[in-house]
Amino acid sequence: MKQLPLPIAAPAAPGFDTFVPGANVAVLQHLQQLTPQSTPVFVWGPSGSGKTHLLRALASQRHLRGEQIGWFDHRSRPPWSLEPAHALLLLDRCDQFDEAQQHAAFALLVDAQTHGVPWVAAARLPPVDLPLREDLRTRLGWGPVFAVQCLPEDQSRAVLRRESDRRGIFLSDEVMDYLLTRFARDLGHLMALLDRLDDFALAEHRAVTVPLLKKMLLEQAGTEPCSPEGA
Repeated sequence: MKQLPLPIAAPAAPGFDTFVPGANVAVLQHLQQLTPQSTPVFVWGPSGSGKTHLLRALASQRHLRGEQIGWFDHRSRPPWSLEPAHALLLLDRCDQFDEAQQHAAFALLVDAQTHGVPWVAAARLPPVDLPLREDLRTRLGWGPVFAVQCLPEDQSRAVLRRESDRRGIFLSDEVMDYLLTRFARDLGHLMALLDRLDDFALAEHRAVTVPLLKKMLLEQAGTEPCSPEGA
């Protein structure tokens, strides 16, 4: 029977200090300096570029200040409402909003504008290309729009190395090469894979190697290597 792994080092909570900006210095600085008078902000980019990390970092920053935020995403079911205590609204994965969520989002943003509450939204596409109702698209693109770019391979490698070191996992160059060439360079996906690999290695009482990684993928159905192209 395999040992059940105990969490030794929990995943780092998303914060501005754990976000590796790469080419995204401008959006990082803009979000860090948001004020109650700031105009709405929209960030967009491919999956794994760090959009949700930035929104969660912003939420963490505000919570540390004792402020309350409203978080709405594709999993949040309407009705949505602006609470009197909300100092900021965050809308994630807007491109996945269904008809009811689009209606709720538009009403929410109108209410936020009326009460002077700033908001930040994120999606995989720029506002003009979003498959949403026209009035919501227009409102989402009302303020500054930032394109968030994925990290190049060398910086993705550095992030994986930093996170594995923090957890006490030794990732050889061979394992690192396998991860970065066989899987999409989506940091969210790679971090989740690192979590699973850590647990699997503890349960197997083995060091992290390419054969161990292959064994995990075979045993855990539904995980297929995918090309880094299109990540």
